[in-house]
Amino acid sequence: MEQKTIIKIINITQNILLGTSVIMLMVLPTAIAYYNEKLPPDLTGKLFSLSILSATLVMSIRPLANLLPKIRILGPLVILRKGIGAFSASIIVSIMLSKIILFGWDYIAQFATLQYWSLTNYAFLARIGDITAVLLLATSNNYAKRVLGKNWKRIQRTAYLYFYAGGLYELLVIHDPFAPFALTIVTVLVIAAYIKNRQKRNSSQNKNVTRSPTQQPSNTSPKISLLPKNLTSLNVNQNM
Repeated sequence: MEQKTIIKIINITQNILLGTSVIMLMVLPTAIAYYNEKLPPDLTGKLFSLSILSATLVMSIRPLANLLPKIRILGPLVILRKGIGAFSASIIVSIMLSKIILFGWDYIAQFATLQYWSLTNYAFLARIGDITAVLLLATSNNYAKRVLGKNWKRIQRTAYLYFYAGGLYELLVIHDPFAPFALTIVTVLVIAAYIKNRQKRNSSQNKNVTRSPTQQPSNTSPKISLLPKNLTSLNVNQNM
């Protein structure tokens, strides 16, 4: 398959993911808040599992592309991180919005209380996941990237907090069997990619040092004249 075709398919998939995220944000909060009894049982738990699966894909694509550069499809797949990440965060934010519909500002005010960040039942992990989901979703657009400038990349790095907080919550509270696998594979890939990039950087620096010695030999050789000095001067004066 040609590279242009792959990129076209990826762009279409990206738009589908982003469109699905928008629809989810419009429909899911109301459905959970008012029609929860008519929804499939344990829908929230399944949505959490889908969210961690999506986050795992987001966190794995970039390291895989760095570790396996010969697999050409991995490079273009990095583009999909935006759509998959927005889809994952939209699930969490939709659940948060359903609670705001039900409990109003009382739910938001709980974020300012220590009890809501309690270590009991690992509640603080859920809170970290909630806040980072809002941050990542709100800044996953070109406008935010343009306004935030260099700070945009710093905010996007909270994806690590989002993934590990969600993964640990899934593992310790919900007991999702996929969670330990997700945490392990992402950790291994991230560390392996970091080591490879560091070695590559050090190798590049060593090559630059080798090619740039402190003293470079002069390429100009001294000019030797076969004429006497006085004759040379005479010719110069005549030319002037």
